[in-house]
Parts: sequence; structure tokens; C-alpha cells
Amino acid sequence: MSDHLALARPAGAATSDGMERLSARLREETAVVVAYSGGADSALLAFAAAQVLGARALAVTAVSPSLAASERAAARAFARQHGLAHVEVCTDEADRPEYAANGADRCYHCKSALFDALAPLAAAMGARVALGTNLDDLGDHRPGQRAAAERGAIAPLVDAGLTKAGVRAAARELGLATADKPAAPCLASRVSYGDPVTPEVLRKVETAEAALRDLGFPVCRVRAHAGGTLARIEVPREEIPRLSELRERADAAVRGAGFTFCSLDLSGFASGRLNALLPLLSP
Repeated sequence: MSDHLALARPAGAATSDGMERLSARLREETAVVVAYSGGADSALLAFAAAQVLGARALAVTAVSPSLAASERAAARAFARQHGLAHVEVCTDEADRPEYAANGADRCYHCKSALFDALAPLAAAMGARVALGTNLDDLGDHRPGQRAAAERGAIAPLVDAGLTKAGVRAAARELGLATADKPAAPCLASRVSYGDPVTPEVLRKVETAEAALRDLGFPVCRVRAHAGGTLARIEVPREEIPRLSELRERADAAVRGAGFTFCSLDLSGFASGRLNALLPLLSP
């Protein structure tokens, strides 16, 4: 099994130290269940696990209202393309009051629901759950990491010393389409802390972002505020003038998704912008 990863690489590509470390780390496991969303991190991990562990690696996608249909389809397509053992499971975070309340610990309750769904599969395989957390994630506000630690999940990308840039570089060497895939965190991350996370507001966000991508903005966020009545659009700063030229179409698309008001954030896109609200929440 250990030679499969090198054989899968494009002709002439040199094996990176990071991939060698990742392969060595995965060989330490009897079996793994990869929490696989289809993003750059989890896709690389699922691909590497399949190469190293073969049938002892299973990629599992959690399906809930917070997963955009486009992301679900992309995860399926990547798994099929690369012959990954892949299944989907439904998670029930939307039914958990602590998650729906959308406090600072929302991600903790989301990850808890994920592990509850993955645990039976991992137990049946004698496997541990592996997350696509990279080194850069450790410095962000991610309560889900506490849930992972409590459940004994592993983070092979961290153990291999891979940053986000390292993940993308490794995926590029391997010829994986996810190398340049824009980050796509769960839809709940677009809802302002303290506002309830509901299937309705998640549908609004998903529909509005799909419309903006159709207008030519592949990197965008629609942040929902004021109970899902106000949409705040974020695009990269250099794209703001172009979006301003298309403001009437963008406004119509976002309002058509169900928002009452539509605004453009002049600071531009940045991951985790809603974390600025955390100091305002009650302890």
C-alpha cells in the first residue's frame, strides 16, 4: 500500500516532504473514516488515505441543511473520479437547540452531531475519525476542535505539518481539481452569531450565493443579519467595482432569494468576518 501514493502522482512530479509525512502518518492507522466535505483539505486527506490504506479508508460526507447542494455534488464527483469509497450520512445538528441558538459554540454542537453520525461507521471498521484540519486552522476560533479532541478524532494534515498553502500545493502536484477550489465553509457560518440558524435562512444564503456565482463571482459570501432579513455581500476587494456595476442584478438576485435588504461590504471578502461579533456575545 505504501507505494500507491507515489504511483498516483503525475509523471515527473517530485514527492513533497509534506505528502511523505502524511503518508507515513496514515500508515500508523489501522483504518480511518475521513470526515469529507469535498473541500481542498478533506479531499486531499481522503485521496491520500485511499492511496495508503485502500479499503481501510472510507470518506463520509455529512448531509444537512448547512451543506450546499453544489458542494454535495462536487464531493460526490471527486469521490467518483478518484475511486474513493464514499458514503453520505445525515446529521441532526439542525434539530439541536444549542446549535440552532447560534452562540459562540455553534461549531462545537455541529461537530458533536457529526461524530455521533460517524461513530457507528468507525466502530464497525475499527477505525478512527480523521478530520481535514490543517495547521492554519489551529489559530482560528474553531470550537469544533474541542469536540474532536473529546471524541479522539485525529488530524493527519496537522501531524504532517501541512498549512493551507501546503495542502493546495500538494493537491496541485497530484493533479487534483480541488487544488484551487475556493474555501466553502458550511452555510451556517454565514449567519450572524445570536441569530437563529434555521433551514429557511440557510436556503436564502445558498440561493443568493449561487446567484452571485452565476453573475461571475466565484469567491463570495452572503452574510445573513437581522434574523435573515438583511444580506451583506462580501466579494474580494478588487471585485467590488465590477459588482457595483452589476448592483441592480445582484440586488434583484439576493432579494429574490428571500432577503428584504441587500448591502455590499466595502471592506471586501475575508474568511471568518463574523468572528468580529464574538466579543459582543454574553459570556
